[in-house]
Amino acid sequence: MTDNKQTCKWEGLIFSNGWVPAAGGTAPVIEPSTGDTLAAIGMGLPEDIDRAAHSASAAQPSWAATPFDQRAAILREAARLLKERASEINDWNVRECGSTRAKAEWELHATYEQLHMAAAMPMQPEGALFPSALPGRMNFCRQIPIGVVGVIAPWNFPLLLAMRSVAPALAVGNTVVLKPDLQSAVAGGLLLAQVLEDAGLPAGVLHVVPGGPATGDALVRHPKVGMISFTGSTAVGRAIGQICGQMLKKVSLELGGNNAIVVLDDADVDAASSSGAWGAFLHQGQICMQTGRHLVHRSLAEQYASKLAERARKLAVGDPYKAQVHLGPLINQKQRDRIDNIVRKTLASGATLLTGGRFEKLFYQPTVLTGVTTDMPAFTEEIFGPVAPVTVFDDDDEAVALVNASDYGLAAALHTRSLSRGFALSSRIRAGMVHLNDQTVNNEFHVPFGGMGSSGNGGRFGGPANVHEFTQTQWISALDKPIAYPF
Repeated sequence: MTDNKQTCKWEGLIFSNGWVPAAGGTAPVIEPSTGDTLAAIGMGLPEDIDRAAHSASAAQPSWAATPFDQRAAILREAARLLKERASEINDWNVRECGSTRAKAEWELHATYEQLHMAAAMPMQPEGALFPSALPGRMNFCRQIPIGVVGVIAPWNFPLLLAMRSVAPALAVGNTVVLKPDLQSAVAGGLLLAQVLEDAGLPAGVLHVVPGGPATGDALVRHPKVGMISFTGSTAVGRAIGQICGQMLKKVSLELGGNNAIVVLDDADVDAASSSGAWGAFLHQGQICMQTGRHLVHRSLAEQYASKLAERARKLAVGDPYKAQVHLGPLINQKQRDRIDNIVRKTLASGATLLTGGRFEKLFYQPTVLTGVTTDMPAFTEEIFGPVAPVTVFDDDDEAVALVNASDYGLAAALHTRSLSRGFALSSRIRAGMVHLNDQTVNNEFHVPFGGMGSSGNGGRFGGPANVHEFTQTQWISALDKPIAYPF
């Protein structure tokens, strides 16, 4: 990839039974660091979704009947090609999405691991044998493909959060229609389509249709699509859940978070502030698991905030394609203005600014706020930006109440020198993931991942959870001879 506008195989195209023109023409790929146009992608419309869904439905039976070792081999080859093309893919992630080089490299490796995990799924047991009260009857419960899975992926971790659904869905015999966000359609869609096509995935098994809200709505509502896997905002997730509920369609919603780090009175403050900085500022805070609330025992609050601000001041902010930086740009102006509005309103409500609170273009300085109370926007709202609000508590019960004051329930972190104390408190925290003596932004490909409350519907990605997430259960009973019933 060069600094000039790119001319690529997929210029103006979508991936749907090969590379074809999009019904909506083209949309520009804008580099957030510079505002430059990098390329032009195909803009999918609802009619593109309709064709893709029908094609995927027609291709699904033969794909499900493909021997498991052949499906696994394609996914392993895709993983190999992903690593082989890492330089190109990482460049796009950096330039299109504002990722730092280190974040892009980590994300690609995590996606590689996701593909290998998915490749192992087809050779796992497909079900279980249950006893029966009727002599001679055998009860089998097995997991069978859903059919067509629709995946709507976000822009912040475009490779990982697309492949997290695409790879296991394919592994267990589904076909997939992927709608990547327009802001990350190259890294999170078209390059992945190239990888899977070159790995030998049959035509019609995967479709990649970038598009806007109308395109996503068409995917959600399409009768040929049996499941929607959505990662994104809670507001959009609620609307998708309502539609899928009305259609009795399976839905997996991984939504936002207002995640808390809790620093107890016996915590290692240096370690806790390191976790707090990483969780708050990684990828400009544009992560659903971002540490958006820093809840600190009163005895350590001043020391913690001071160390957190010191760490923030040392972070370099700039164009990640041109320099080695810790923070790149925010994804767009709307996001920047929303974050800054939260900061301004919180300061106007009486909070104190220790560092940051300013921006240039889309580059927002890492920000630390103290004196944040439960009625201030920086406490109540999901920030999704590089802002660390510090709130004080006096005892363990108050700390738990502050964590649970949010409608979100994705991730939490808790710092203490006593693991028994940490485990006891974690059982009282309403969150899908709790990390002791660590930070909130954790992901391990083989561990079930998901949230509670406004953070999602309890769906899980990762490891054994993937089998049930992307299949449905079928009960088969069998008798050697038919039963003679009374009538």
